[in-house]
Amino acid sequence: MRQIKLIWDFRGESAEKTAQHHEIHLKEYIKSEGLHLNITGFEIKNELHSIAYMVVEESNMISVRDALKPHRGEVYLIQ
Repeated sequence: MRQIKLIWDFRGESAEKTAQHHEIHLKEYIKSEGLHLNITGFEIKNELHSIAYMVVEESNMISVRDALKPHRGEVYLIQ
């Protein structure tokens, strides 16, 4: 089954810390909803842009998207 990476963008001087903190809430959501995938993380894109992300199975994407309102999404490719 295809996996989707849901992404939240954070910008500004506090972007890195905000993305790190947002990942904590994503992990809490995964636990509370009993989702099977537990891939989360944050990445620093540059000094003023960081992201938090969560990978979900495509079958769960709509319900997670509607509940958590990510800014964007993309097909997750295992590296």
